[in-house]
Amino acid sequence: MKKSAALVDKDQLLHEMLSANRWGTYFGVSQKVLDQVWNKLTAPDGNSVAYITMEIAADRDVFHPVRDRLQQLDITGSTDPRVDGFVKNFLRGPEKIPNYGGGLGVLAGDTLKSMADCKLPVVAISLLYRKGYFNQMVDSKIGQISWSGNWEPEKTPSIYLLHAPGNPDLPLEVKIPFYDQDDREAYAYARVWLKMEINSRLDYFVPHLLLDYSCPSSPEWIRSAAQNLYDSSSEKVKITQRRMLGAGVLPTLRALGITSSTVHLNEQHGVAVLLTQIAGRLAEQYGQDYCARATDQDILTTAAEVADSIVYTIHTPVKAGHDRFAKELHLAVGHAFCQRILHLLAQDSDNPAAFNFTTLAMQVNRATNSVSRLHKEVTRQQFPQFADKITAVTNGVHHLTWISPAKAEVYDSCPELQNWREDPGAFKNGLALKDNKHFRAFFKVAWQKDNRILTDYVNRMLIAHRNQMQETWIDPPNLLSHLSDPGSALQPGVFTIGFARRFSTYKRADLIFEDIDELLKPVLANDWPVNFIFAGKAHPHDEPGKALIKMVIDCQAELFEKSRGMAKLVFIPNYDMAIAKLMVAGVHVWLNSPKRPLEASGTSGMKAAMNGVPNISIMDGWWAEGYHDGATGWKFGYEDPVDSRNLHENREGLLYKEDSASFYGIFPEIIESFYVQDKFPAFLDRAIMNLPLNCTIFNTHRMVAEYAKRYRLKLSAPLANRLAKFRENYVSDPDYRS
Repeated sequence: MKKSAALVDKDQLLHEMLSANRWGTYFGVSQKVLDQVWNKLTAPDGNSVAYITMEIAADRDVFHPVRDRLQQLDITGSTDPRVDGFVKNFLRGPEKIPNYGGGLGVLAGDTLKSMADCKLPVVAISLLYRKGYFNQMVDSKIGQISWSGNWEPEKTPSIYLLHAPGNPDLPLEVKIPFYDQDDREAYAYARVWLKMEINSRLDYFVPHLLLDYSCPSSPEWIRSAAQNLYDSSSEKVKITQRRMLGAGVLPTLRALGITSSTVHLNEQHGVAVLLTQIAGRLAEQYGQDYCARATDQDILTTAAEVADSIVYTIHTPVKAGHDRFAKELHLAVGHAFCQRILHLLAQDSDNPAAFNFTTLAMQVNRATNSVSRLHKEVTRQQFPQFADKITAVTNGVHHLTWISPAKAEVYDSCPELQNWREDPGAFKNGLALKDNKHFRAFFKVAWQKDNRILTDYVNRMLIAHRNQMQETWIDPPNLLSHLSDPGSALQPGVFTIGFARRFSTYKRADLIFEDIDELLKPVLANDWPVNFIFAGKAHPHDEPGKALIKMVIDCQAELFEKSRGMAKLVFIPNYDMAIAKLMVAGVHVWLNSPKRPLEASGTSGMKAAMNGVPNISIMDGWWAEGYHDGATGWKFGYEDPVDSRNLHENREGLLYKEDSASFYGIFPEIIESFYVQDKFPAFLDRAIMNLPLNCTIFNTHRMVAEYAKRYRLKLSAPLANRLAKFRENYVSDPDYRS
């Protein structure tokens, strides 16, 4: 019997999604696309960028274009066994890639997605952690409990273990030099995994190289350090992880023939790449005895040459976010010549016995970028010696990842937003939608759907936690799990405030619960119920952060009892990208309450804005640019000029009393605008105005278009024009001159 035409077409399509090169066989893009990307990255002119980051988030349950294409075509398998395995894995394989801990990694993942959408010649490099980041359980009496799991990249769709050229049975291993305190070589070996960040059209991808040091060839102390992201069990492990990332960059690029002439450091974690570049250039100049022949001036001159190839993004003003390591400790993993470089370029003014990796990164680059306009001002105060070269590239988020299916359907139906998927600048036409009755009605229905989806998820979680009480020793973290009456469930349509981010003291997750009696006044006076949905992790070694989680869950009973059950606080454990997507679309307002000016950016609020959810925020980070005089949400709290003396997390200086009082002052107006019928149109206005005012600006398409200028890439005229169009929507730093 002959195959049907439809079956033949599907088989042909699947084979067109298969591609191969010297290092492996891949699924999701055609051979033409694979060759196009690889040829750009290996071209002799070096017209490409290596993007270096400690973590990258790309869970497939929030953005998975290959799976989506298969589902759209109703493809469930193939008659070709080789292709069939790929298809089934992409449809049913693991969706979690636990190589991220929070906002830095999610931003990196969003950045790569937009780079793929924009077809930029970029390769990303990070580490593969066999146990990923920690899993979180929360017990009502103990608080956060962390535990490590193992994930299997070999079973995860779009991740491929590269093999040695010509030998599919032999994994590719890259040799990376480490040293002991006597400068004896102690080589580490990393296997290389390729994660393909494929765009929505399946016609381009950004390769993301994951260095896996847990292979048998590496010393045990290296394998141990490769297990957990941000392992801070000792300073030795922390500095080892940093060196594993930075020192592995150039050997990996050379092994694959990648010629990128620009390196983008996403934070300072991979700064060891600068040391290897400086040492490598001096070795070319002086030969094998360069360590003895190179003078300090030679090192400084070479560092200036290397700097011309480096772009550096700094993400935080918080001191704990900057890597500082004892000088003696660095001797255990780096060559003595690296010590010389660090003595010249990485001195810590606050601690002469330590090297400051942020200082090194600040010195050796051609462009230092903050992540918001306000953060630029803060960074210039922190590093006045580098003020002239610090510019702003305000962060964004990948709109195709974070806009909910319900909202996307509404956006698709609007002629005014035509082509929004390809060009988020199309949202500027949303100004006309504020007064469009049909759009307002459809948008409201989609929002109700998203709220119902979130509410149903939380209620299922509460029931699951209630059942777990009979099976485990974990005491559920939510009061509502201990209640079985109908009133214990969340109800859709109740005013819902969302808060989700890393639990660090300066983010002040418990701020609005400082005075619960004051918080509940409008609730009790008007019988207006409110749901608070919180989520987030604290680093396992951040005791104050873990204490914040405990303080939040301890507020539940008082809120519930004093409000007669009208105020319900729920904490969702094990926060990840999928939970984030439910929350930023399903809540009614997004809360951000950091101590100004310690929030450099704050991308979670941008994701809410993509869904038309207004923010209530301190005027910090991106919100100083996204507030638009109240057109898109509300502001509260301290707003005085930035003062470098406020860059600390001391409890007595966190302004709890002042900023919580400010929140209580605006909260009655906000909840009234939601519940009172003739005031709700103004609430909806604020929601819809996020489309033209914030979706247009705070997207990673615009952000990578700005970075492309810092990269100095030679681009085709159509691509250059497309990026210029994105940049026309917003200029992060009007003072920047390329």
